[in-house]
Amino acid sequence: MHTSSENFQIEYLIEAVLNSGHPAAALAPDVQARAERVHGCDFSAARAVVLGGGTGLSTVIGGNSQLAGWPDNPGVGLKKIFPRLDVVVCTTDDGGSTGALLKQLPMIGIGDMRKACLSMMLLINLKKTYGLSSEQCSRVAALIHSIFNYRFPASYSGFKALADPLQVAPAELRKLCPAPLKETLRSLGKFLTPAGQGPAIRPAGHSLGNLLLSAAILMETPGRFDRPAGAAEIRRGLDRIARAIGIHPGCLHPAAAAPGELVFRYANGVEVRGQSKSTFARRGFPVEAVYTEFRAAPVLSSRIIRAVKNADLIVLAPGSLYTSIIPVLQVPGLAAAIRANRRALKILGANFWIEEGETDITHADRRRGYRISELVEAYDRNVPGGAAGLFDFVLSANLEHVPGSIIRNYALEGKRPIYLDRQNVEAMGVQPVESTLFSLEKLRQRDAIQHDPEKFALAVRTMLYNWQHRELQQAKRARRPKAPVAARSCCVSKPFLCTYRETVQRALAAKAVKPGRLRGILQDLLWDNRDIKPEHLDCFKGARVIAPEAWNRSTEWDNILGYYDPADRLLKLHSHLSGDPVQLRGNLLIALGESLLGRYIQERRWIEQKAAGPWGPRSYEIRLRPPRERDCMLSPAQLHAYLRLARMVPDPEHEGVYRITLNNNDGFIPPGLLFGLMYAWYLDNTCAPIMENEMSMLHWHEATLIPHQVKEFRRKKALIDFFRNEIFGYKNVV
Repeated sequence: MHTSSENFQIEYLIEAVLNSGHPAAALAPDVQARAERVHGCDFSAARAVVLGGGTGLSTVIGGNSQLAGWPDNPGVGLKKIFPRLDVVVCTTDDGGSTGALLKQLPMIGIGDMRKACLSMMLLINLKKTYGLSSEQCSRVAALIHSIFNYRFPASYSGFKALADPLQVAPAELRKLCPAPLKETLRSLGKFLTPAGQGPAIRPAGHSLGNLLLSAAILMETPGRFDRPAGAAEIRRGLDRIARAIGIHPGCLHPAAAAPGELVFRYANGVEVRGQSKSTFARRGFPVEAVYTEFRAAPVLSSRIIRAVKNADLIVLAPGSLYTSIIPVLQVPGLAAAIRANRRALKILGANFWIEEGETDITHADRRRGYRISELVEAYDRNVPGGAAGLFDFVLSANLEHVPGSIIRNYALEGKRPIYLDRQNVEAMGVQPVESTLFSLEKLRQRDAIQHDPEKFALAVRTMLYNWQHRELQQAKRARRPKAPVAARSCCVSKPFLCTYRETVQRALAAKAVKPGRLRGILQDLLWDNRDIKPEHLDCFKGARVIAPEAWNRSTEWDNILGYYDPADRLLKLHSHLSGDPVQLRGNLLIALGESLLGRYIQERRWIEQKAAGPWGPRSYEIRLRPPRERDCMLSPAQLHAYLRLARMVPDPEHEGVYRITLNNNDGFIPPGLLFGLMYAWYLDNTCAPIMENEMSMLHWHEATLIPHQVKEFRRKKALIDFFRNEIFGYKNVV
């Protein structure tokens, strides 16, 4: 239901613009005339800024350049309407090829830059640069597309195709490559080979486009590959690529030149690092906050400040809320620069679908995904100063006429729409604009609903036309005041990710690990869980896979197949885990967690109270070793605090003695095992499903529990706080 005449008029006009010229469209004469004026309006002088990351950003700029058919129609999207377009790209990606580069070099995440690069390509620039005909331009665009999107197989060996990137392109396209482009591509590729002047990077598993972009930037830092490139060096490297593939130099900007890593805080108190981790660790709780840990003070580029200041249009592109859009706005000064521009039309492009790990669970109702109003609330929680002044309009897809069968098919894939709750959005001072932003033709052909770059650009064009004619201005609402939020980005004196990788590799090299492949599994496990401090690896001497006949661990307490043996300080894993990589990783984390306690127990025993009968109470008692004999990473105060959280009560008369009293049928997880399980669960709850069951109470609101349950609820919350603050060291972070 539309709640304002202005809202209805702009949505009606957008649909008219999208459908004008269509034989089936029957428009009133005045609407047809307005639609024609929108189409005829020249925006070549308008300055536009688009911010974001991932596929959503590249799609609205110039079409999804990852698709095989993109070269058939590369001149679409916002770049077609707004030639003076600046694009600000998120640089905190750490997965796939980008993650592999971060393991080796101190650099920003480059993957989203590559996607945006291709989408910004202009055939007219290729024509001018290389003196090509229109037909040749299309073929050269297809050549560049095939090279930049090529991914080397994981089994690829050698450097031949990296030294000559043209080899990966189809033969019929290679012969059309202009000589200057061929030379540029070869010089970039060769730079990263052993025969080049840069760091040798084995191409296996990498995106060739990522390697070429990295080479262009690293060429600007000759011989200094142990430090990140500065803003000026990144600028020169990007401009080298831009000139080669038909982009206006100076228009593609990384949001920050300083390398940064995302940190997620969930509603249950767990706080962990790593963008890619959010996609596979199913926490079961909504994201409370996200912030960026920069490895150096991020300085906002003067080019970005100038582009935002002079912009007539600012668009937050559709994309991953917490991993593509919000991190860009957390670069110090950027949100303030957007707010300072009170003249521009500011639009938030809303996603079609919820995203698992990000927007699949809400704070209001944990049984469903986000609504549009909850997207707005996320900006209030995570951007310094909140959402006010960042966008006045939210552009979302009208799914009203999509067949229910298609919605059901998407639901089977785990995709649910982000619905527009219009009244809630309007109450927040943001004007919703709903439009058919997807291709009806593709919907009929493929049953697929995706952002159509032409429709998105036309919707934005219509809104800007109305904005400049003062018609949209009337639709603005007074924003409901929000309490300001603290800045979520921070500068930390932590090693670069590649330094972390080198540090843990050196630590593992000193360990006796058998069989040899287990070392690689450990290395990958540590990279995926970078909250593990290098000093956590000081607590064990090695790791072993144990055959069934040699497995003599008691099953009195559990059937866990991985543990730390304090007698020889080894992580021990049952050979049955060899065929189950997920279980193997989980048990490795459990054993590693247990190793942090070292040899803290001198004696343990059960104290039976026989006079009480077979169902009477009994006590489990432990006596601690003296601190100097424990080999324990925890200080005496930390160990005491943890044992209390593990339900162990200190004996007031005997120092170092703790016990818990149970009825014979009561369940109990000993403190050593609990520590290992909590360690694994905190890092990745899929690695310790036992603890997922133990911590399930946290899914309830405290106010709904009875007093007995409240006590247990608070103990489990305190356990999470202990691991977050004392074990993984978040207590001094924002």
